[in-house]
Amino acid sequence: MLNQKLSKEELNYWGDWQQHRDPLAGEYLVEQYLPLVDYVIQRFMISLPKTVEKDDVRSYAYEGLLDALSKFNIERDLKFETYASWRIKGAIIDGLRNSDWLPRSVRDKVKKIEKAYLLLEQENNESVSDDQVSAYLGITKAELNKTVSEAALSTMISMDDEHFQEQGTMGSYYADSPERHLSEQMTKESLVRAIDKLPEKEKITVSLCYFEEMKLTEIAEILNVSVSRVSQLHSKAMLRLHASILSVHDNY
Repeated sequence: MLNQKLSKEELNYWGDWQQHRDPLAGEYLVEQYLPLVDYVIQRFMISLPKTVEKDDVRSYAYEGLLDALSKFNIERDLKFETYASWRIKGAIIDGLRNSDWLPRSVRDKVKKIEKAYLLLEQENNESVSDDQVSAYLGITKAELNKTVSEAALSTMISMDDEHFQEQGTMGSYYADSPERHLSEQMTKESLVRAIDKLPEKEKITVSLCYFEEMKLTEIAEILNVSVSRVSQLHSKAMLRLHASILSVHDNY
């Protein structure tokens, strides 16, 4: 059954594109869905360190849109926007991963910070402060915040890698096994608990960013802080949540 949510004109363009690869139809569809590129990029802006060129990210995202247009089946009961957003996000992550943009020294620092969050929060059974983490690691708060900011996107990519591994080749082997379902359930429950334990402003930032889908500037206005502070809050929340996921996998 063809997607009935599309207008007759859009369905005609899709038909011309998928059956004949009509260039005019392709140009129309690219222009029609180009705003998706900006939308998905906005979701990444909150985690982009200064070392990442935004033009590169846009290029990756555009390639993801073209890939989605090439592979999407209009007869599937799925909105193209949903499918394309997933493909665009994947293209950005693949592009950043292949560019090896994060130095190994920073990656090592990230791992140490994640372990510190994990150990200290397990020990105290509550969220720990910057002072506690920096004291544990023997670094200054400024060093902690700098590394956290640089590492946010790395954490998002790591979380995506873990999801891909569960859904990939090995995952297909035991996709319906009790072990798989138990692992997924444990991860979800751990994330719910971890989000609930986040410091108030970090919890609000995560909620507004991912559930309300607000922009950085909008979140900054609500919290009455700078945009850079919102980015920092988000980065710390991502590290805490990633540490929580790692804890589940280590204990499973």
